[in-house]
Parts: sequence; C-alpha cells; structure tokens
Amino acid sequence: MTFNTTKIDEANASISGIISSKTIEANLNKVALQASKTMSVQGFRKGKVPVAVVKARFGEKLTSDAEGESVREALKNGLSELKIDNKDLIGEPAITKYDKKEDGSVEFEITLNSRPNVVLGDYKSYIPAMSIPEISDAEIETQLNEIASQGATMETIEKPRAVKSNDFAVIDFEGFKDGVAFAGGQASNYSLEIGSNSFIPGFEDQIIGMNYGDEKDINVTFPENYGSKDLAGADVTFKVKLHEIKAKSKVQIDDELAKKLLPQDENATVEILKEKVKEQILSQKKEKYFMEEIKPAYTEALVNNINFAVPNFILEQEVNQAINGKVRAMSEDEIETLKNNPDDVKKMQDELRPDAVANVKATFIIDALAKAEGIAVSDQEVTQTLYYEAMMSGQDGRTLIEQYEKAGYLPMIKMSMIESKVMVKILDEALGK
Repeated sequence: MTFNTTKIDEANASISGIISSKTIEANLNKVALQASKTMSVQGFRKGKVPVAVVKARFGEKLTSDAEGESVREALKNGLSELKIDNKDLIGEPAITKYDKKEDGSVEFEITLNSRPNVVLGDYKSYIPAMSIPEISDAEIETQLNEIASQGATMETIEKPRAVKSNDFAVIDFEGFKDGVAFAGGQASNYSLEIGSNSFIPGFEDQIIGMNYGDEKDINVTFPENYGSKDLAGADVTFKVKLHEIKAKSKVQIDDELAKKLLPQDENATVEILKEKVKEQILSQKKEKYFMEEIKPAYTEALVNNINFAVPNFILEQEVNQAINGKVRAMSEDEIETLKNNPDDVKKMQDELRPDAVANVKATFIIDALAKAEGIAVSDQEVTQTLYYEAMMSGQDGRTLIEQYEKAGYLPMIKMSMIESKVMVKILDEALGK
C-alpha cells in the first residue's frame, strides 16, 4: 500500500493513495483466519473451519471487511505522519474517493478536519471602551417595592370600588369568535393582575373601571403570531363578569424588612438592604450591557485579529444552516426556483460563507478564551439552569430538559452559558480597572 498525506492548513488535511490487491489479499486472509476461529459451519467443528471454506462461503463480505481494514490502516499511518491526534479530530474522517480498479487495487482519498490551534495573544487589548452603567434611586426603590411585594398578603377590597391598575380582579370570562365559544377561552373566579400583561393586549385595560357585579363585553384581537392558528389575528369578544377586587397589602420598607430579607446580617438596616439591591441591579445591568452592547464589537475585533484556519466540515455545516434559515423564510415558488438553479444556490453559499467563517472562528475563540480564563460549565449546571428557568415560567423542568436533549440543543445551551460566563468575567475585570 502506498499513500500520501497533504496538510492543506492547520485544520484540514487529506490522505490519498492506492491499496494494492496484495495488501487487500493479505488482510482478507487475516480476517478469514480470525473468522474461522469463531464461525459455525455445518460439517465442521466450531473454531476448526478451514480458511478456504470461510473465504468461499463469505468471500464478498470478508473482502469488504479486508478493504475496510486497509483503509483504517492507511488512516492510522496517515494521522501519524500528519502528527494529528485522534482526540483532535472534528467529525468523522470522510472517504471522498474510493475507486476499485480492474486489478483488484483500490484508489482512495480521506479528508480530515482537526481542531485548530488558536493563539489568542493579547486578547484583552481588543476590548472596546466601556462605562459603568448608571443606577438611579428610582430603580432601587422600584426593585425594593417589588421584593417587598413578594412577601405581601392578598386582601379583598371590602368597600366596592372600580378596578384600577395593579389590582387583582376576580372574574368569570368566556371568549367567542364569530358568535361561537372557542376552546380554552373560559374560566371562573379567575384572579387577573391588572397591568401584568398576561392576557391578550387590550383585555386588562378594559377591565379597569369595572365595579363589583359588573358584566361587560370586551373586544380584542389575538396577535398574528398566537399559538393557535384558529385564533391568530382573530377579532374576538369576551363576556366578563367581575366578582371582587383584591390587592396586595402594603409592606413597609424599613429595618425590620431588611432583617427579614438579610437573616445572615444581625445588624441589617434598610440602607444595607438598598446597597444589596443596588449591587444586584448593577450586576444585571452590567451583564446586559456586556452581552448586548460590548460583546458584538469585542467578538468582531477578536475574529478580525486572531488568524487561524477553520475546519471545512464545521464551516459547511454553518453555511448549510444559514441557507436553511433563508429557505424557511421563502415562498414555495421561490424554493422551487432555487431548486432548479444550482448557480443561485452556489451564489447564496458564497454570499453566506464570510459570515459563516466569522461565526465558526468566534466559536473556537470563545472556547480558547474559556480555557485561558479557567471557565467551565458542567452538564449538571446546564440542567439545573434549565430546570430553574422552567420552574420560573411555570413549566415542568424534567419535560423541558428531555425535549431539549431529544432535539440536540443541550450542547448549544452549554456553549452559550460558557460564552456568557467568560465574557462577563473578562469584561467585568476590564471595567473594574
């Protein structure tokens, strides 16, 4: 067997050559001998089947196995010559040429993709100018009131009055489309927080002003992107009856509340509580500021200034994903036109490739940054985060995790969490200097 290796760049290589019929025959004899020791053939004792019988009975299958063994041998030797470790391979090596000749030899080519060596250099020098987000007293007060309200009790308004914003209106309602009641549009004694925007736009606003015992027709339009196709964009009428009004009790924001919310601090005061709230708001604001405003510019600078080759396997996946995104937004006629015009597909691929290269480079750079900064996210941390988020939105955590796992989303979510952690760490440290 003869083979040649070609290192296209640091992330892409190929192994090509010719497997002689002699090599294939030698491997065939070896495979047949191994099979003869375990094979059962009528008329022979197990393990005593002659090699010639095995070859005669299973020649085609064993020849295929022998050819496969030869290719694996070429791959092993080629990787050794290229100095590429198996653990650095990305995706499975692809056999891009496999041509059987009349003399029994096989001409082959294997393409390989490996993890590039990303040299970050002085990566912190590319951080854009930043400023510490400002926090107003009003923001602190709003957050304090929100925290305090979580411990408030619900009280019925004994003296009848009209509904106002922030009230909890206890109502019966039933929805009708074109005069016919629709499924899921009915409830009794439902407690609706006015101003929560949890109902269809316009519904809660029309509850304001209703008094105890009032009945009213509320006309609204479902959003165009509503989950039910029958109701998306539809004009409907809800028949509503108000039973009573409830409101949260007023919680005093004082030292007593501070001690309750900060039990680990014996000397907790409302001023200390305000500082804690300010720190929390600052942390949230900084993360939003970093990820939405600074990260795009910082990532672009890193991609433009850190040069390395990207694995073609990953790049083509990224291009195809971008094409699929464009196709999903096309009409059936546009898709059909695209199918019949290969040149248009090629043009689209060429147009999308620069952004795809940037995206792939960014992924490898983030991975290198995480290693440089000692950032890691465990699988357990991913599932715990998803479980908590599901619980906060009223979903079942286990079901959500199973759905994401089945759809193959968990690795992407993990990468997103790593990206967020590494960016916040780098940018927070830079902002603090």
